Amino acid sequence: MNRQAQSAVLFVLGAALLHAGLTDLYLRYVKAGLRPLVLAAGVVLIATALATAYYEWRARAGQKKRHAEEHAGDHVEEHAEEHAHREPRVSWLLVLPLFALILVAPPALGSYSAMRTGTALQQSYGYTKLPESGPLRLGLADYAGRAVYEHGRGLAGRRIVITGFVALDHSGAPYLVRMALNCCAADAQPVKVGLTGQIPPVLKPDGWLQVTGTYTAKRTKDTVNGGPIPYLDVTEAKPVATPHDPYDETWNN
Repeated sequence: MNRQAQSAVLFVLGAALLHAGLTDLYLRYVKAGLRPLVLAAGVVLIATALATAYYEWRARAGQKKRHAEEHAGDHVEEHAEEHAHREPRVSWLLVLPLFALILVAPPALGSYSAMRTGTALQQSYGYTKLPESGPLRLGLADYAGRAVYEHGRGLAGRRIVITGFVALDHSGAPYLVRMALNCCAADAQPVKVGLTGQIPPVLKPDGWLQVTGTYTAKRTKDTVNGGPIPYLDVTEAKPVATPHDPYDETWNN
């Protein structure tokens, strides 16, 4: 590609990043806290594209002026030479993935990835104090961490509400899962909670559920990496819409 084509590609890429950052599309690629960097990158790329196109235009204008003064009668030959060095149009196909980024939002990682990746549950440096009364609405990773590493301290006898998507293992055993991010979707890893008790008779993988239940000391080991998976004793489960941000960041706190 020549510099004009390069500036066009940079402009489209910058516009794609701005579009992603100004909508919720960026959440399919990176964690929510990186939104300012996505927007800044889009602005920088667009500014670079405009500067590149401007300087290339100035350089060509100056070159044409010099050629016109020095070789007033050689326009046909110069035009033929420029045409011979023109880049192939197929190189513009490189722009197609950028339009795909703008027009098509990829789905968030789901049960297929979750059941083929070991649980990423990690012990927190400290857990916030739980309210003394009422149901506990906890992030899935928060519940899993408290159940495993604090042995359910403060959870016993309380109504607990968590949300995640359904995943089934090879035997059909159900899990509630959230994918956790360190930085971006490429490093997403699952945190899993096993379900026991009053489980709905039909569960659709990747369907989102809000589950109400109670703490149980039951645990199992992840068949992929041997990591701990706690359980929740379900008393009620209802389908919910996919959340605004399908990835869970609480495990990294």
